[in-house]
Amino acid sequence: MQTRFTVKTRGQGLYEFTPQVIAFVSDSGASSGLLTLFVQHTSCSLLIQENADPEVQTDLKNYFACLVPPTTDPSMSYLTHTYEGPDDMPAHIKSAMMPVCLSIPVVNGRPALGTWQGIYLFEHRDAPHSRQVVGHIAP
Repeated sequence: MQTRFTVKTRGQGLYEFTPQVIAFVSDSGASSGLLTLFVQHTSCSLLIQENADPEVQTDLKNYFACLVPPTTDPSMSYLTHTYEGPDDMPAHIKSAMMPVCLSIPVVNGRPALGTWQGIYLFEHRDAPHSRQVVGHIAP
């Protein structure tokens, strides 16, 4: 069974879509299997991360902003792909460093997430986007 999730972003940051994934798995009728999530873009990522304390998402966003700053930062002067804006090539680098595909076991009709785990799209661009994530459940 397959579906497509649309995650609307408002700029860089983590956007949780765990409830939509849980609903899809529940509606699929699958009691067990493997859920695969794949994002169809090259400037964002997928993460399983803590969803209890929003400071975790803030700290992750800030860490990666320091690790890979915009192309206007002098430390990034070696980059040549700059015509789509100062956040574009850094977004591609971040996407190359983080997963774009997740595999999550389905157990008893639910994704087998831990107590404090949530599923996030990590937007690496500054502008709002409408991101597509394909979900697939295999037996």
